[in-house]
Amino acid sequence: MSPLLLPKFSTPSSSFNFVPPPPPVTIRPPALRCCHSPPSISTPEATLTNILNSGVIACLRAQSPDVALEAARAAITAGISVLEIVVSTPGVFEVLHQLVQEFPTTTLGVGTVLNTKDAENAKNAGAKFIMSPAIVKGILDQDSDDLLYIPGVMTPTEILSSYNAGAKIVKVYPVSAIGGVQYIATLKKPFPHIPMVASQGITTDSVGAYIDGGASAVVLSDAIFDKKAISQRNFTAIYRLAQLAALQGDAAVKRKEKIYPG
Repeated sequence: MSPLLLPKFSTPSSSFNFVPPPPPVTIRPPALRCCHSPPSISTPEATLTNILNSGVIACLRAQSPDVALEAARAAITAGISVLEIVVSTPGVFEVLHQLVQEFPTTTLGVGTVLNTKDAENAKNAGAKFIMSPAIVKGILDQDSDDLLYIPGVMTPTEILSSYNAGAKIVKVYPVSAIGGVQYIATLKKPFPHIPMVASQGITTDSVGAYIDGGASAVVLSDAIFDKKAISQRNFTAIYRLAQLAALQGDAAVKRKEKIYPG
């Protein structure tokens, strides 16, 4: 594996001055501002394809908007192509909108969405997908042409019910508490046609095992956005963790494609 290339990050005492090498786009925002312009054109099918090609969904929660922005920038610059921000993050929709402007080709979404109001706010801010820890029927019943909904499921009944109701992909949660890789592999036997995201308690070194076991992608939270690194504003550490995760996801997806071409 080639050595990790680390960018120069801002010092812990400053905000909004992380400049990735090279920057993905010119960044000129003086401050966070929520704008209600239409989100970039996307389709649930295109978003699903991006998730399947990535193998990793980075899950970010932070205690402030500026930390969320810096952490997200570090992860995306390191190679993360699919990222969700947990809805409890302060200013989540403003942060999301800012990231959509800076990284228009990245698949960005909102996580832990529990009601239709937050789903609509996420859509207006430019989210391409939303995720829930359970099935939110009001969201699942909505037919959206530009937003992919990933409901949380645990049982075979929930998986099949969500799929029959229109879900294109489901999130198996909390996966490590109910059997981990073996549980995913068992579920894929009766449901080989239903894409599944494995979520909760997954480490970077187990990404390959989950995807080999049948998961289409995994959610990585603390494995990328380490709590200590977040609290210390150590965005270089986050960059390094995100780079390792992206490499693991890419390798696992490519290996799977060789075993199951087409």
